This record gives sequence, C-alpha cells and structure tokens, in this order.
Amino acid sequence: MNFLPLTPPGQTPHRVMTIAGSDSGGGAGIQADMRTFAMLGLHGLVTVTAVTVQNSVGVKGFHEVPLDVISDQLEAVASDIGLQAAKTGMLASSAIIETVAETWDQLSLDAPLVVDPVCASMHGDPLLHPSALDALRTRLFPLATLVTPNLDEVRLLTGIDVVDTATQRDAAKALHALGPKWALVKGGHLRTSTRAPDLLFDGTEFHEFDAERIDTGHDHGAGDTLAAATASALAHGCSVPDAVAFAKQWVTECLRAAYPLGHGHGPVSALFRLTALD
Repeated sequence: MNFLPLTPPGQTPHRVMTIAGSDSGGGAGIQADMRTFAMLGLHGLVTVTAVTVQNSVGVKGFHEVPLDVISDQLEAVASDIGLQAAKTGMLASSAIIETVAETWDQLSLDAPLVVDPVCASMHGDPLLHPSALDALRTRLFPLATLVTPNLDEVRLLTGIDVVDTATQRDAAKALHALGPKWALVKGGHLRTSTRAPDLLFDGTEFHEFDAERIDTGHDHGAGDTLAAATASALAHGCSVPDAVAFAKQWVTECLRAAYPLGHGHGPVSALFRLTALD
C-alpha cells in the first residue's frame, strides 16, 4: 500500500491528538492510536479521558479522569503545540462528552475531528454510560468532520439494524442527520457479506469502500486504528474520502498482521509498517 509521506529527521511532523481512554492491555484505546500515529510518521498528542482495567479477555472496570484534568490536557497541548487533526475514542460519560465539546468550542479549534463513538468493548463490556448517547448525538456529532461507528454502535445511536446494503444506506443518512459533515458506516460486522464493505455519506453522495474480510480472531483495536489512520491522513490535508480509503487499506493490513496475545483476542498490528521500512 502507499503510505503517508514521512517528515525529514529534525523537522516537526504533523500533530494529531487522541482524546480517549487507556487500555492496560495495550491493544486498543490511546495505545492503539499512538502506535498508528507513530508508524505513519506523525507526532501523537493525548488527552486521556478514562483508565480501563482490561486484558485480552475483557474489561474488568474503568475509572473516569476528572473533568478539569481532561479540559486542561486539551487546552495545554492545543495552545502550545497545536494539532492538525484529532480523534475521539472512549469518552465514558455524558459529562466527559460535554467537557470535550465545550473545550473544543472554547479553544475555537478548526482541525478535522474524527469521532469514533465507542460504546462497548469487542467483548461486549460497556465503555459508555447509556445516558451519554444523547450527549454524543447532540454535542459531539455536530462538531465532527467524520463519525465512524460500527454496526452495534449504529444500532444504539440510530435504532437501525444494518443487515444489508439498503439498511446500511439508511443508517448513513440517519447518522449524517445528527450533524457530522460525513458519516461512515463500517461493515466489518456485516456477517451477511463475504467482504468488509464500508459506506461513507456526506448528505448528498455515497462513497463505497470494499476490502477482503481477513480471517482472524485477533481484531482488538481495529476501530481505534481505523479512526486514528483516518485522522492521520486528514492531518496531511487529504480529503475525507481519500483519508477513509487510506485508513481502510491500513486497517486491512493491520488485521492481516494481527497476533495472539494473552488468553483472549489479540490486537491488530500496526507493526507491519516496520517491514515496509526495511
């Protein structure tokens, strides 16, 4: 695949921020985001929203970061270092979502924002209080350049159960109506398809992205990785369709390189990029 251009040594690379939770097992969350940023040659910035207690088997619990610490992280980095794009992951509660949205507004940030509306882990463990769904819809989605829910998240956010191409289009329209500039309905969980079809919608035009379905039981962090790669491409000035196309290729290769870890699901692996640098 074609990669994003690398910054010459000694020059400041593009900066992209992850606003998300920490995964103690290192497979998803800010750890997955930072791996992708690094492997793509960007400088990663972090606003930690929650600390999870998890491993390859599941999430044992999570602890929210105080609201003032969340807003202070974002303000400190944005006012000094600056950022060319950002993505969100686990936000845990309506109060955290409100804090992120309010701080983003107060700082008048105009960088592209990718919202990955993380509601549950791949094991089904909740990572978002149910009351926070409305805050996602009303506060964060209107700020988003792009939202990237999986099919379970689509159902929670819109009430639409995506089972085929027609309902995938219905879901994209419903998501776009909530306020983001673009909506991506990921089809990795669409088991009626032998492929992995994603659908992007800007309110007028649909863009389809198709990839082979990688046969692996190790896909922890795939959604985070896709959103992080998309934000990385947007930081380089790519259009949203081009950024999604790049991220789709990236996460497919990360799935191909996934490895076992612990006693449960292993992570997708951005480390495949190292072989391309040899």
